[in-house]
Amino acid sequence: MHHVVVIGAGQAGSSCVAKLRNDGFEGKITLIGAEPQPPYQRPPLSKAYLMGDMELERLYLRPQSFYAEYDIDLRLGATVEAIDVQAQQITVDGEPLAYDDLVLTTGSVPHRLPAAIGGALDGVHVVRNLADVDAMAPRFKAGARVLIVGGGYIGLEAASVAAKLGLEVTLVEMAPRILQRVAAPETSDFFRYLHQTHGVMLREGVGLERLTGEGAVSGAVLTDGVTLEVDFVIVGVGIAPATALAEAAGITLDNGIAVDSHGRTSAPHVWAAGDCASFPYRGRRIRLESVPNAIDQAEIVAENLMGGQKEYYAKPWFWSDQYDVKLQIAGLNTGYDRVVTRGVAPGPVSFWYYRGTELLAVDAANDPRGYMVGKRLIEAGKSPDPALIADPQTDMKALLTA
Repeated sequence: MHHVVVIGAGQAGSSCVAKLRNDGFEGKITLIGAEPQPPYQRPPLSKAYLMGDMELERLYLRPQSFYAEYDIDLRLGATVEAIDVQAQQITVDGEPLAYDDLVLTTGSVPHRLPAAIGGALDGVHVVRNLADVDAMAPRFKAGARVLIVGGGYIGLEAASVAAKLGLEVTLVEMAPRILQRVAAPETSDFFRYLHQTHGVMLREGVGLERLTGEGAVSGAVLTDGVTLEVDFVIVGVGIAPATALAEAAGITLDNGIAVDSHGRTSAPHVWAAGDCASFPYRGRRIRLESVPNAIDQAEIVAENLMGGQKEYYAKPWFWSDQYDVKLQIAGLNTGYDRVVTRGVAPGPVSFWYYRGTELLAVDAANDPRGYMVGKRLIEAGKSPDPALIADPQTDMKALLTA
């Protein structure tokens, strides 16, 4: 019986095995997860779940009974030590497990602060999985002083939850502005103002020199010499693809586990999808850290495991929830040279990224129509005149048929 083994029980892994069964795969499926919980949603962890607005069971992508009903061997709390691509087997908790096809959906791991600057002190947290959030949740008490290191979306989302719960929030970003790596100055300006109006102390162009404390963190020294008293710290300085298993097995890496347009790695019968995988996109190789990518890419892999020859065409989109603002992002802004603003904050506003006359991406804040139109335009390869985007009188839907 054909045996498909999937390593990584997150969004991509769960999507892959569900697609296999729903499309009629009759072989054996094993899904291996390092955490004790069945596959769950990650985006709500640092928002609704941390706020206490979502119970644990609602995080689960599918009821735990689903896996038994669909004859999926779900192994939780398991450690995969090695992959032997020649023998077509892996080692799980010290025992060999043979496969006919192997899918790597190992996700990503958060960057942590070095122990030399206090990263190992008690009270220093990252935001990646359920255990991370459960560990920090009791500290979210009104009046507590939290330092957030990193002004990307993870750090800003954590800041918004902390501010809403009445904590004293300081956020430091070493770059000259928040969101510098991922967004235009216009988007940074929008979110800077939003956080400042909610009482967050933003320190841009300032890094963390070290954390202080005896056993537990109690203070921080910033690169500008300022010292802070803190009760706990949240580190949001990015993630890295989880590639250790693949690398040790000799599988080719390139900003993640390198796959072709079908999801195949350099090793026979080994596939990859989700945060851990980099793939061809418009003449270059990219890696997308998003739920839609994890689902879509994993489902393409599942179809190809069953004999399909489908290529994966990414349609990048992302979102971020902060306070009462829902930011929706369509496309990739890499290489933009112009940003056009539509609308005026604090009302619905969107920022449209162009390279020359080509529309690349849209950041839409509480502007679902702008997001929807922008996403469809980008996917269709259409680039409206920037003057039309800026004109508040423009009928946006008409741009789709122009």
